[in-house]
Amino acid sequence: MAAQLWLPAREPDMKMELIQPFINAADAVLAQGLQCPMQIGNLSMEEEAYRRKGIAAMVWLTGDIEGRIIFDLDTQAAVRVASRFAGTELPETDNLVREAVCELANQVVGNAVATLNDQGFHFRVHPPVLHTTDGAKSSEDTEAMVLCFETCIGNVFMNIALRYGVASKAAVAG
Repeated sequence: MAAQLWLPAREPDMKMELIQPFINAADAVLAQGLQCPMQIGNLSMEEEAYRRKGIAAMVWLTGDIEGRIIFDLDTQAAVRVASRFAGTELPETDNLVREAVCELANQVVGNAVATLNDQGFHFRVHPPVLHTTDGAKSSEDTEAMVLCFETCIGNVFMNIALRYGVASKAAVAG
């Protein structure tokens, strides 16, 4: 079970109850998929555009919860993960490396979404896409939480910029 993070966000829209399911899901998916211990290294809140560290996949959410999650593996970690999944050594240029990062993002977000659905949230999850630009800005009024998971294969970064959707915000305030 992932350690609970109780870091108060500076932005009122950035709520830990929205973020914690993604942290728990990443912990579970990485521990099972990599079969090695991991821990959360760095944790920060950022307002600046995200600079990817290696091979990254981005997933958008719309509805009661809005925003995006970027799942980013340093290049060598991505190659190691893809090679482990494929059962053979893969070169960095192999498309399976990028597909593996998208699949990990899909698994993490899918597990987190199941938890949030159980809590009554309704939203649409858009399929993972490769994040190839050098910067991704969260919406103007939402900070992003950036976590670094230190694993046996290298660092895995998760950049989470989520907030309540307009309809949910009104219901929470009402």
